[in-house]
Amino acid sequence: MYANELLDAYKQAQNYIQDKQIAHDLNLSPQKLSKIRKGVRYVSDEEAIFLATNAGIDPELALLGCHADRNDNPSIKAMWESIAKKYNGLGLRGISMVCGGLAMWIGSPADAMAKCALCTLC
Repeated sequence: MYANELLDAYKQAQNYIQDKQIAHDLNLSPQKLSKIRKGVRYVSDEEAIFLATNAGIDPELALLGCHADRNDNPSIKAMWESIAKKYNGLGLRGISMVCGGLAMWIGSPADAMAKCALCTLC
């Protein structure tokens, strides 16, 4: 269940010891958080984004995982999980950075080299 992984990642990022600390941050009762852990209740989209952002996880990936958790149909759940795995493995940020760099280089090579050097140093 992805919700537990997301909660654990947030708990670790915040150096929390107990789940009731997470519940306080989410403005939930500890009982509701316990229901999330057991799979009785699901993490809302807003909660997933909050947890992911503060745990250093891509919010889009967190939403994909939480939507996979919500679906009871095994084949649809498998499709959501497959989408999440593909998205996570693509490294889209790296691809878009390379494409942007190539576009800048084609436009004006000298200016692009200077910007590339500055980006590398930052």
